[in-house]
Amino acid sequence: MTTATTSHNKLSATTVWIMAIATGLSVANLYYNQPLLADLQADFGVTVKEIGVIPTLTQVGYALGMLFLVPLGDMFERRRLIVITSMLVTGALLLAAASHTLWMMTVASLLIGLFTMVPQLIIPFAAHLADDKSRGKVIGIIMSGLLIGILLSRTLAGFVGSIFGWRAVFYFAAGLMVVLAGCLTFVLPKSEVTFTGSYGKLLKSIWTLIKEEPTLRESAVVGAMIFGVFSSIWATLIFLLSEPHFGYGAKEVGLFGLLGAAGAMAAPVVGRVADKKGPRTGVAIGLAVLAFSVLILWFSGASLWGLIAGIFILDFGIQATHISNQTRVFALRADARSRLNTVYMFSYFMGGALGSLLGSYAWGLGKWNGVCVVLTVGTLISLFAFWMGRKRA
Repeated sequence: MTTATTSHNKLSATTVWIMAIATGLSVANLYYNQPLLADLQADFGVTVKEIGVIPTLTQVGYALGMLFLVPLGDMFERRRLIVITSMLVTGALLLAAASHTLWMMTVASLLIGLFTMVPQLIIPFAAHLADDKSRGKVIGIIMSGLLIGILLSRTLAGFVGSIFGWRAVFYFAAGLMVVLAGCLTFVLPKSEVTFTGSYGKLLKSIWTLIKEEPTLRESAVVGAMIFGVFSSIWATLIFLLSEPHFGYGAKEVGLFGLLGAAGAMAAPVVGRVADKKGPRTGVAIGLAVLAFSVLILWFSGASLWGLIAGIFILDFGIQATHISNQTRVFALRADARSRLNTVYMFSYFMGGALGSLLGSYAWGLGKWNGVCVVLTVGTLISLFAFWMGRKRA
């Protein structure tokens, strides 16, 4: 059984920015282990293949959390749920810090991914609290926090780990989560419960939403494809830059990650466009920019500046599409925003996993041209899904 929300709480600018910071600090938990893998391998005395299970299980845990925990945001009071998951991930981070075997670390990594739900609880919560005229702007600001958290997490982990050791990174992250939980307890407003029923019925209602909301299905397909395009690039960029005509390595690829700041800068701007012109317009602009970037990347296999320009523009297009997509999705049903977010973000995440797989496979077949075929196909599918949605509307 669901109950509709009849009024919106007003969000202060301070609350929005605190939510953005909380989202960035929380999502960083997923990426701290990546620059520490060499240290973990040496400490545990395992192979590269064995240590690779750690980031994989972190992402698997995140996918499971999105599917089975994020919908609880409609069933329970959100502020309390956010604080509880913050404390649970604190425990998982402490387990990681105390790990002395690969087995302990893999369990901790899975739990870190599973309980890093604060970003996916805060985003629909903010959309719920915002009014219709500012929802895109609010989502854009919070997404900028998310993007900066992803961007800086690896840098922070590498810096702290190189000075104090890898365990200090996880102890530091756990301390941040405790402070964050205390802060959010006092800052976040209470929310209404919008679903009353059993957990089984809550999960079943997700499939009902998929069947009844064509805009949700369209946005999920578009989101999956654009993140697949993004992931294809980053799964293969190291291979391109290590080619003889570039001769770069992992350090230079890391510097390319700074281009992700483009997405962080674009997020609030695109959110305002979605508020003024409508989110469909934002999606159209984002997909057009994405298509243009793929065209640039086709001809940039031997040009460093072409790659820089192409990736910068691609990131802008993807974030424009993603934020506008989320604005559309959250506007569908006020009583089901956490479940709507589950459908969209799970599809987005699965699209990214598929993109990484296909990108690597395409590189083996045709190198950069093969990767660009994957980028083109993903972009065309997203454009077709959007066009079909426009035709239906």
